[in-house]
This record gives sequence, structure tokens and C-alpha cells, in this order.
Amino acid sequence: MHWADVIANEVIKKGGKHLISTGISPSGFIHVGSLREAITANAVFKAMKDKGADVELIYLVDDYDPLRKRYPFLPECYEKEVGRPLCQIPCPGDHCHESYGHHFIQPFLDAIGEMGIKPHVYFTHELYEQGRFAELTDLVIREKDKVAQILKEVTGRDVPPNFWPVSPQCPECGHFTDKVTGYEYPYVHFKCGCGHEGKADIRKGEAKLPWRIEWAAKWKILGVTCEPFGKDHAAAGGSYETGERFSRDLFGIEPPFPIPYEFIQFKGKGQMHKSTGIVVTGTDALMITPAPVLSFSVLRYNPERHIDYDPGLGILDVVDEYDQVEAMYFNGGAEDKDKDFLRAYEIAQPKCVRTKLPLHVPYRHLVSLVQISDGFEGIVDILKRTENVAELLPEDREVLQERVNCVKHWLANFAPEDVKFSVAAELPQMTLSDQDKVLLRAFHDALAKVEWKGDNIHNAVYECAKGAGVQTKVAFQLLYGIFINKKQGPRLGYFLSTLDRNFVLDRIAAAMN
Repeated sequence: MHWADVIANEVIKKGGKHLISTGISPSGFIHVGSLREAITANAVFKAMKDKGADVELIYLVDDYDPLRKRYPFLPECYEKEVGRPLCQIPCPGDHCHESYGHHFIQPFLDAIGEMGIKPHVYFTHELYEQGRFAELTDLVIREKDKVAQILKEVTGRDVPPNFWPVSPQCPECGHFTDKVTGYEYPYVHFKCGCGHEGKADIRKGEAKLPWRIEWAAKWKILGVTCEPFGKDHAAAGGSYETGERFSRDLFGIEPPFPIPYEFIQFKGKGQMHKSTGIVVTGTDALMITPAPVLSFSVLRYNPERHIDYDPGLGILDVVDEYDQVEAMYFNGGAEDKDKDFLRAYEIAQPKCVRTKLPLHVPYRHLVSLVQISDGFEGIVDILKRTENVAELLPEDREVLQERVNCVKHWLANFAPEDVKFSVAAELPQMTLSDQDKVLLRAFHDALAKVEWKGDNIHNAVYECAKGAGVQTKVAFQLLYGIFINKKQGPRLGYFLSTLDRNFVLDRIAAAMN
């Protein structure tokens, strides 16, 4: 049974209405690793819906969190914004979004929307401004000694002297401060480091709870029953353990069913961090990987297993695996060990599973077609000529267009240089031996008669090389040289099949002469 169904069954056992929560603090570029949480939450949501559960999916944007430092990708003028909430800091782009937090979260929300993940989105600063936190903030302040005791018991660390579990926001400098001088509902009295003394109204979003307490408070306020989160939060003494204690001992609720997950990391480079700006963003990932393929690449692994993300050649392998599973889904032939992959394929679909197998064009072949043809219609024409593809159904055209767009973006931004090529407009300058010319004559004669299909062309070239006593690699290099001026390139038979036969024969003849 797929892991999403296993978790769904466990959550459903609790009965009643369920709410699955996921979210992030939009402090910087939101990388592809953060997609895992959204994909995981959505998978359990879909599995529960399939089982008839009353369930809702939400996404919490923690934009009332303060900017903790000026990250390397920010200009110096943002130094003065450190300590202010993300929702009140200016957009770091060309005034393209209403705030710093919105600038980083909106592209991510758009990206998961393309994957069919459509949660109800809450912005934390709005919950504070609406007074949704007021009752629990009052409780936390009144029970601050109990809060301090829980923190000490779970983390093993003493809280600082004059501990107050609330951070008022100074109206003068806009920064949060921990210099609380007293409390009388609904006002938190404070003295800010900037020198201003005042009071903050907890009913109007003028004060914020610390992260560990705020997380549990959100569970209470919204009724969260299940939540995925990174494995670091699940460590002993971590934020989930404190959340459990605050839930039961302070707020009188059961904590949500936990789904700790391992990180997605750059293959060979380790974990990504949104604060550095050196990441593959969720938007980037969707621009180089078709949406259902990207979801499948996460869903095929259990959450507790880490994923190596390779935006280079690894993308081609992931698409190949997805296509193999898709073919099994429609054509049969799956073994017991493949059933979880088939379920992952189902859950990965942004809308619903097609009624029949979509058009399959090998992704590596598409990488070649994009570099050979003039635009999308040129690719369609080549497929009609070489792959016996009739008129494309609208849904097949949509899938093909998405993949072509992904390949173009991948080639422009992430593909290794050795997969890039262009057909030489003129015969490249090269020195040929007599043996090369004899081999080219054999190629010319064979390719003039062969059926113009990739496998047939490949076999013809192989037989010519074998007949001439030449290594296949050397023969292939000869043809790559006269067509793309490189020693290696795309799958030769398929590549030549995409070109006009007369063009191929004329180029070989020119090389012989």
C-alpha cells in the first residue's frame, strides 16, 4: 500500500472532520525541496478524499515572522529591515508584489497550483490582525511560568530572566522587541531598543507569539489534525515535541498526526537553503519538469527517505521512469512491487487520470527535436513524419507543448554542455582519411535505401561500420562530426531520422568529396 494511503487510514481512525496543514516562512527563494511538504500534504489529502473522509487542505504563509538577517541576495538597504515582519518589508523586486513575503510566496503558490495543489491559503499576519490569536496569546502570557517550565523540560535549557512569551511590535521602528515591562489585557507594555516606550494590543496584531508556541496555537485556532514537517522539527527536544506539550498541557487539544519527512538535496552538494538564494526554486523545477512528473518524483519515495535532486541529466532519468510507470498503468504488466508506483502515478496527476495512454515521445528524443526544429509545429511535423503520429488530440498536444517548454528551459539553464548541439549549416572543416571516405560511401548507399526510421538508420550505420571493420564509436563520431561538428551527440538513428533524407545524403556526399 502506498505510504499516502497508510497515513490516510491512520488519520481517519481518529474520526470527525480533518484539516491538513502545511506552510512556510517566506524569507527567501523557496526552493524545490520545499515542494516536498506541499506534495506530501496534498497526497494524504487526496488519499483521504478517495476514502470518503471529510478533509480540508490549508497552506499557512508565516509572513508575520521577522526578517532575521540581511541575506546575501539582498541589497544593503535591507539591513534596516532586519527584525521587521516580512509582510511589512518592501518588495525586493521591481515593486512587483505588495510585500517582501508576498514576493517570495506568490510564485511558489502559483507553482503548486500548476501541480493541482489548491489549498485554502492563510496569511499569518491577517490571523493576528483579525484577533484570531488574541485569546491564546492572553492565555500564554498569564501562564508564562508554565510555558517556561515546558520549554525547560523539553529542550533542557533555562529560559532567560524576565521571560515573556510574546514579542510586541514597536510602532516607531517597526521591529519586534522582547523587552516587555508588563501586561494588562489586552495590552503588552514594552520598551523598545530604539528608545520608544508603549503598549501593543494583542487583539489587533501588534504582538507575536514565539515560533514554538505559535505553531501549537495555530493547531488550536484552525483545528489542524495532520501536518507534514521537516525531520529537524521532529528531533528530540525539537519544536514538534514542545508543540505536543503546549497542545495537551496548555491548549487542551491533541496535537496533529505528524508526518516528518527527509530533505530534498542537491545531488552531491547537500541540503538547499532558501536564505542563500543559491537554489533551484519550485518555479524553476516546474519549468524544467512537467508537473505530474515532478509530483511523481517525490511520491515514489516514502517521506522518511531523502531525495537527491539532479537538475541536470537526472531530469531525463526521472521522466523516463515516469513514462515507464505510465505505460504500465495503461498497458498492464505491473508486478506487485510496482503497485505503489502506480498509485504514486495516480496521485501525481494535477486533475485526473486520463482515460487512455497519452502520446509518448521519449524525452531524450524530444531534447534533440527541440534543438533541430523550428518551433512547436516543426516538432509536430517531424513526429508525424518519423513516428507515425497522426493528428494530435487536444490533450496530447497540451502534454507535448508542456514537455517542449520544459525541455527548452532545461537546455537554456540547467542542461550540461555535452547534450547541447545544433545542426551545422555548412559542412564543418575536417580532415578525412581514405578509410573515412570509404565508410561514408557505405553510409550513403545504405541510407539511400533504408526505411527512414530511427532504429533502421541506427542498424544500417552499425552494419556499415561492422562491414568496414571500424569500431562503432569511430563510425558514429564521423557522422556526428559532419552534422553537428562534435564527437558525440543525440541518439544517432533517431537524430538522423528527424532530418530530411536528401539533406543527410547530400551532406554525406559533400563530405566524401
